[in-house]
Amino acid sequence: MFPAIGLVVLLVMVFGGFMLTGGDLGAVLHALPHEMLIIGGAAAGALIIGNSGKELKQLGGGFTKIFKGPKYKKQDFLDVILLISTLMKLLRQEGPVALEPHIEEPQASTIFTQYPKLMKDQTLVHLITDTLRLVVVSSGTLDPHAVEEVMDNGIKTHHHDAIRPAEQLQTLGDALPALGIVAAVLGVVKTMGSIDKPPAVLGAMIGSALVGTFLGVLLAYGMVNPFANRARQVIEADAAIYDVVKQMIIASLHGHPIPLVIEAARSGISHSNQPAFADVFDGMRGR
Repeated sequence: MFPAIGLVVLLVMVFGGFMLTGGDLGAVLHALPHEMLIIGGAAAGALIIGNSGKELKQLGGGFTKIFKGPKYKKQDFLDVILLISTLMKLLRQEGPVALEPHIEEPQASTIFTQYPKLMKDQTLVHLITDTLRLVVVSSGTLDPHAVEEVMDNGIKTHHHDAIRPAEQLQTLGDALPALGIVAAVLGVVKTMGSIDKPPAVLGAMIGSALVGTFLGVLLAYGMVNPFANRARQVIEADAAIYDVVKQMIIASLHGHPIPLVIEAARSGISHSNQPAFADVFDGMRGR
């Protein structure tokens, strides 16, 4: 919602301010399609040159994230705390044999299936099941620090892949002013070919060429770079749930009491998504 509002404010302020100062918006609109064809086409070509089909698809998903915002809300962080707490409690009380069916077939688990939204995130499910599978096959003899290192590597790999749309947008935003100059130079070349025309005609042609520079800078610093920043915010906000999983599993493997494990994870969540203390422990008592 806010990105859409921001776009409206940006366009109204820029073009409205131009008109209020006596600018002829018609001249800008006349040149806009041609300049946009050059700049937008060059930008699209650069993206195709520099990325694979998979990464271009990710970029499309990045735009969706920008306008939809983070997918994980406060309830989801509460759910993941309850999920991990239940699994670790089962491991402590009944042992690896009781836990094994849940991590081998999470889609058939009575624990996992209570959280259908979390089940849709295969990265999250694999982070939990793969880590606990190590615990099960080792019969609890693993060094928690070694497990933490493995989880850190898995989260780092996922984040490196997930953050690519933001990086692609940032790279594109940095290139757009130069592409605007390309369009402007082509306009100047065209103008020089008509140097014998009257001043009024030459003025219009030069003004049209300058629209290219204006458009490149506006797209870069008014749209694409802010989009990149927003995409990064959303991706990092959603990635926080993986750190909650890691913190709870590692703290539990260190032998800390479950209430301390839960509170350590809860207190590390951003305030906007942090479940209340009472909500967490009410949820635990209900299980």
